[in-house]
Amino acid sequence: MTAIPQRPSRGLTPLLVPLLAGGLVVLALGVYGRAHTPTGFAVGVAGFSGALTMKVWLTTGAFVLAIVQVVSALSMWGRLGVTIPPGVHRWSGRLAFLLTIPVAFHCLYALGLQYDVPRVLAHSLLGCFFYGLFTAKMLALPKQGTPGWTLPVFGGLAFTALVGLWLTSSFWFFTAIGIKV
Repeated sequence: MTAIPQRPSRGLTPLLVPLLAGGLVVLALGVYGRAHTPTGFAVGVAGFSGALTMKVWLTTGAFVLAIVQVVSALSMWGRLGVTIPPGVHRWSGRLAFLLTIPVAFHCLYALGLQYDVPRVLAHSLLGCFFYGLFTAKMLALPKQGTPGWTLPVFGGLAFTALVGLWLTSSFWFFTAIGIKV
C-alpha cells in the first residue's frame, strides 16, 4: 500500500480563496436560477426521448462515476489494500463532471431555481452547492499548505451532494415514472 504523503499545514489561510470562489459560484448560480426567467424547453436532448430522461441518465452516469471516484480515492490513500492507477480517479472525475454540465445547463436555463416543491428545492440547492464545492476543491487541489483533511472532506461533500442530486432526480424519476430512454 502506498499512501499519499500529507502536506504540511499552515492553517486555513490557503483555503480562503478556494472557499470564497466556491461560495461565489453557489451564490451566482442561485441568484441566476431565481432571477432568470425559465424558458420551459430543453436545448438538444442528444437522442433521448426528452429533456427529463436525458437529465436522469446523465446524472445516473455521473453518480456511477462518483462511486468510482470514492473507490479510487480510497485506493490512493491506501485504505483498500488494492492499488488503482491514479488516472482512474482523474478521468472518472473529469467524465462525471462533464456529464453534469448539460444537466446543469438545462436545469438553470429551462427550469431555474425552484422552491415550491420540497424535493425540487433540495435538488436546486444541492446543484448550486455541488458546483460551488467542486470549484473550491479544484482550486484547493494544487495549493501547497492546505490542511491534510481538505481533499477528503471536499471530495466527500461533493460525493454527498451528487448522491443527493441523484436521489432527488434520477431515483425519484425511476420510482415515480419508471425507466425510460
